[in-house]
Amino acid sequence: MLVASAIGGTVMIIASAARALPPHYYPQERISAFLQQMWAGHPRVAARVRALHESVQVVGRHLVLPLEEYAALTTFGRCNDAWIAAAVDLGEEAIAAALRSAGLGARDVDAIFFSTVTGVASPSIDARLMNRMRLRPDVKRVPMFGLGCVAGAAAVARAADYIRAFPEHVAVALTVELCSLTLQRDDLSVANLISTGLFGDGACAAVIAGAQRVTSGPEVLATRSVFYPDTEDIMGWKVSERGFEIVLSPAVPAIARERVGRDVDAFLADHGLTRRDIARWICHPGGPKVLAALQEALGLHREDLAVSWRNLAKHGNLSSASVLSILADTLADPPPAGAHGVMLAMGPAFCSELLLLRWRA
Repeated sequence: MLVASAIGGTVMIIASAARALPPHYYPQERISAFLQQMWAGHPRVAARVRALHESVQVVGRHLVLPLEEYAALTTFGRCNDAWIAAAVDLGEEAIAAALRSAGLGARDVDAIFFSTVTGVASPSIDARLMNRMRLRPDVKRVPMFGLGCVAGAAAVARAADYIRAFPEHVAVALTVELCSLTLQRDDLSVANLISTGLFGDGACAAVIAGAQRVTSGPEVLATRSVFYPDTEDIMGWKVSERGFEIVLSPAVPAIARERVGRDVDAFLADHGLTRRDIARWICHPGGPKVLAALQEALGLHREDLAVSWRNLAKHGNLSSASVLSILADTLADPPPAGAHGVMLAMGPAFCSELLLLRWRA
């Protein structure tokens, strides 16, 4: 077997990952009942909400606001103002926790790769965190918008690319997704009804650095981006005066089933590996149908994606933050030194992002 090595000989290490969740946690039944009341004027819609919410297998979710306060968010501007305020708070909490776990401080950060798809801000959230966290004024900032669920893996991959060029630096990948603030009262589509039961709120951060700065954590051996042509209508947002309206095609599980297995096989083969060599699968959960499709495509069992299933049930789909939440849980229970892992997410366009990891001694 060919022994995989880090890209270009530079050792890029994921030193830590941490999540920050809003304080308001509700069981799924409570959220379903709230939405049924909101749509009481549409009896057929209200009747379907509970069944659709049960189908996504989410037990409960963190919401950035108390349920009763969502009624006052009647405009996109109000939603976005709430998003900015909470995104800064949760972003700071996630970065601070990840830096503490890595034994680093705010002044050690050289670059921030920030991603979201649930709100807009200029100055961006990373800029606002420069002041809040007293980061150095020479920090390189890379705000990323529009990647959706794939962005957690993409942000870590781009941060690793950066560390490849600057191995003495420390990079932070931050994702903040406050999906509840995209609630659309007038969208009675099945896709929107499902999304109100599937997506949750949260932020996650990961610290990526060279071996000169950190010593523990998995190495990023390689990354790969895969774009699927002519799939722009599969997933994303329709942006209007009402804000973000979900685009979510039922074809997503089929694409995962048809494409991910061969894409992962080709990626691993380039590094002399096969699926049998992978000890940890760090997969964005999507939803139950997507996770089941990933299991089938990769020839895995449910226990191989147990961390993804648990995150989906406990937190819902946190969009780009989900895969980093799963990464944080995986780092807390690592495989033996020398074991390989794959970090995987999919998102709008349609596309995939793959990272090959190896745990250090």
